[in-house]
Amino acid sequence: MNNKELFTALTLLEKEKGIPMNYMIEQIERAIRVACKNYYGGNENVVFKIVPEKNTFDVKLIKTVVEEVEDPNFEVSLEEVSKKRKKYIVGDEFEAALDPKQLGRIAVQTARNVIRQGIRDGEKDQMLQEFKSRLGELATATVERVDPQSGVAIIKIGKAVATLPKSEQVGDRVLREGDKVKVLVAGIRDMDNPENEQRRGGPKAMISRTSPELVKRLFEQEVPEIYDGTVEIKSIAREAGNRTKMAVYSNDENIDAIGSCIGTRGDRVNEIVDELGNEKIDIIEYSDDPVEYIAAALSPAKVVKVDILDESAKKCKVTVPDGQLSLAIGNGGQNVRLAAHLTGWKIDIRPESGFYGEDEDDDNTEEE
Repeated sequence: MNNKELFTALTLLEKEKGIPMNYMIEQIERAIRVACKNYYGGNENVVFKIVPEKNTFDVKLIKTVVEEVEDPNFEVSLEEVSKKRKKYIVGDEFEAALDPKQLGRIAVQTARNVIRQGIRDGEKDQMLQEFKSRLGELATATVERVDPQSGVAIIKIGKAVATLPKSEQVGDRVLREGDKVKVLVAGIRDMDNPENEQRRGGPKAMISRTSPELVKRLFEQEVPEIYDGTVEIKSIAREAGNRTKMAVYSNDENIDAIGSCIGTRGDRVNEIVDELGNEKIDIIEYSDDPVEYIAAALSPAKVVKVDILDESAKKCKVTVPDGQLSLAIGNGGQNVRLAAHLTGWKIDIRPESGFYGEDEDDDNTEEE
């Protein structure tokens, strides 16, 4: 059987959807076996001789040579096969040429369903492999479309399609079809898992633009010193779309960790700020000394002193100039909250004027 159209279609399928031709040939073979079983009374003993390079796809149904046929689905008479070039005897296996068109409407429909399912499974597997190869990594996604009501964006990463919820979008940027955005492939859910109550079919990537890990990956991409390990990102605290604090450390005394991240005239950090919709980024120097680290984490506020109250519980009291109290605490407590998350310390901020009373009405403490 010469079937150039079939192999042309399989070649296009491989090129456009990334589904290997060999995989689809396996699905077609499986479909034909199912169709034969349904049409030939349970006989699924089929052999294939497939040569894509020659566009040949030959299918043979195996029958047993007998003197007198009792079941034509499984048997063929010696008299009939004696007309062939090859000499047969009773008990031999005979390969009867099979034309898929003879299988009947129901059998052909079954075959089509198996092939369609094979395509779907192949697409799911391609998506799964695409997501797995990028798990925990930064990816550049293309916006395919945006729901005008919910704001949910359908994005394409390589050949895989994923959803970027509105809750995972940051900044004031309104996504539009064709936009390129940096995203983090944070995880994968198998929606076909019977334990998943919201089964929708296939693997689903958990895509994020709000994860602190996204900021880390962006700096790794933008700052060569971080990529090669000269500068380390020790910790990140983030309130996505608003502000991030990042602690960095240099393993080379000749390399300025903060300067490396900022870049000449701020070109490196500004590139990331633009990507995140003008999210503010505070870069501070990490220190093994908790006093120095906590004081730096409260930047841009100036710190008078840091008193360690309980090292095991990681509690401290920070004194700041009276005029710096609001800056140290931040709008809605954001600055001290991020500093606490960044350092892992519970921070109690008090003004230099000395109001440390235990019965203070205002509470300037933030826990990590």
